[in-house]
Amino acid sequence: MGCCASKNADSKANRVARWRSTGIVALRDSKLKTFPDEVLDMERSVRTLDLTHNKIVDVPMDISKLINIQRLVLANNLIERLPMNLGKLQSLKVMTLDGNRITSLPDELGQLVRLERLSISGNSLAYLPETIGSLRNLLILSVSNNKLKSLPESIGSCFSLEELQANDNLIEDLPESVCNLKHVKSLCLDNNNVKQIPTNLLKECKALQNISLHGNPISMDQFQQMEGFQEFEERRRKKFDKQIDSNVMISSKGLDEGVDL
Repeated sequence: MGCCASKNADSKANRVARWRSTGIVALRDSKLKTFPDEVLDMERSVRTLDLTHNKIVDVPMDISKLINIQRLVLANNLIERLPMNLGKLQSLKVMTLDGNRITSLPDELGQLVRLERLSISGNSLAYLPETIGSLRNLLILSVSNNKLKSLPESIGSCFSLEELQANDNLIEDLPESVCNLKHVKSLCLDNNNVKQIPTNLLKECKALQNISLHGNPISMDQFQQMEGFQEFEERRRKKFDKQIDSNVMISSKGLDEGVDL
């Protein structure tokens, strides 16, 4: 009994020592219901924390101790809400929260000014906070499979955004501010209720190469009549040609037009 306890203690100590030396804590599929105390006690040592596919319900307030964390992966748990002090994780660059039960994001999300990738697909979000516009370094935003009826006007202040994935929501229209996204390359809005998009979108978003609107009540005719369509089409075809040159597989339909005909 004493021997087994000693071995377990040694094993735990070795594990923590390894985490401290690498800065990487990976506890996927570990049947966890709460955050391990030994991880929170490591504080400044943690750079990456991956707790994918557990049964965690709550993210503790003490997560604010991990002030040097850059990558937080909590996908496929049972999380319903995030703590307000999440905004104290000022070094965070990647946050993955897919496949949980989250209904809202705290306003403090906007304090994560170094965040480059936010993925929160497969939850129950009804809206995004206006403070998301403070994420000026955000490159990729994935909010597919939620209950969003709209995107906040402040989304246009995410000036670095290159990719927006918002498939399978209830979105009816896009805010005019999306025309400010000068670096956006891909807008994915399949299976929503979008009837029209901002008239200047194709004209102003000069980096846009892909826009996907399948399963929306918008016609190809509307799309083709927008100012800037020809320039957009040229960019899209150039990207397509590069894919062919790289032997990337394409569907039997060939070049996807982006909307249902």
